[in-house]
Amino acid sequence: MEQFLLDKYGVPAGEFGYGLEEEAGEAIERARETIARRINANPEEVIFTSGGTESNNIAILGAARFRYNKGKRVITSKIEHTSVLRIFDKLTRSGFEKVLLDVDREGFVNPADLKTSLKDVRLVSVQHANQEIGVLQDVAAIGDIARDSGVLFHCDAVQSFAKEKIDVQAMKIDLLSVSSHLIHGPKGVGALYVRDGVKLEPLLEGDDREKGLRPGTPNVAGIVGFAKAVELMTDEDTARMRGLKDELMESLLSIPDSHLNGPRGERRLCNNVNVSFRYVEGEAILMHLDLKGLAVNTGSACYNQKLEPSHVIRAIGGTLEESHSSTRLSLSKWTNKEDVAFATETIKQVVETLRAQSPLAKKVSQRR
Repeated sequence: MEQFLLDKYGVPAGEFGYGLEEEAGEAIERARETIARRINANPEEVIFTSGGTESNNIAILGAARFRYNKGKRVITSKIEHTSVLRIFDKLTRSGFEKVLLDVDREGFVNPADLKTSLKDVRLVSVQHANQEIGVLQDVAAIGDIARDSGVLFHCDAVQSFAKEKIDVQAMKIDLLSVSSHLIHGPKGVGALYVRDGVKLEPLLEGDDREKGLRPGTPNVAGIVGFAKAVELMTDEDTARMRGLKDELMESLLSIPDSHLNGPRGERRLCNNVNVSFRYVEGEAILMHLDLKGLAVNTGSACYNQKLEPSHVIRAIGGTLEESHSSTRLSLSKWTNKEDVAFATETIKQVVETLRAQSPLAKKVSQRR
């Protein structure tokens, strides 16, 4: 990235340009080829964006606005990322009817529910992997149903891209959102796959860069870094993370009164663990672990700026207590067994300490 930040500082132009412009344009096209290969797409079907949120907005709003002569219903699931759910809320203010698909206790959408809901539908948007509980949806089944019904299918694959297998042709995906920072690439860059023949209405007006769907000056260094991160993420990395994820999950579940949120095994994102610990608050766990050098996230309402419980944990039937105490850990390609052992022991210590201070935990312990 450094050379495009300091020396090769040109901005890609049109068909012809001076040397620095040409170098920047060629670098972007090489990066486009790298992203396309990873999802079995053609390079011209990939446009670069600022990240997953922008990709989701361009895909969903662009599709809804362009296909105005089609039905006025749009479908998504109850556990999508907020960038998707809020777009759907926005569409309802423009006369669309949204349908929110239920999920089961592990977070799976039932494709049969989708099949019975497709009348007058313009777009279906279901994520590949969930951002909190790591559930991997049966995207191929959803794609088959949508394609057979002539309905556009958008998939948010920000969490899974380059870590799990994605083939947009085999999965019959029309629109796919991906991002850089979750595979150790630079922040502020992502991409959107738009299947050849799919038409979207641009959200912004400007030049014709990125097929007019994302006009303006591209983040050349970010795009180059994104492509390099894709090249560096391997199947071996995924397999190693999956093994360590399973080890960490089972170790944490050995803590008394703990509960796994989401599925086990191959149906879960390779690097996601989410466990609720009864009688303690998630934000208390987070702050104590942060002081000990361990970074986690929580679905606690107190940690949420709007003081709302996790919509994902609630959608899978979790209680308010399970939402408040949910703790999510994400492994990286550099996580090792020593890290997993440290995380397990540290979390056990923190949970025990907090429960010793919890009146509810003491009351339950006394009854036992």
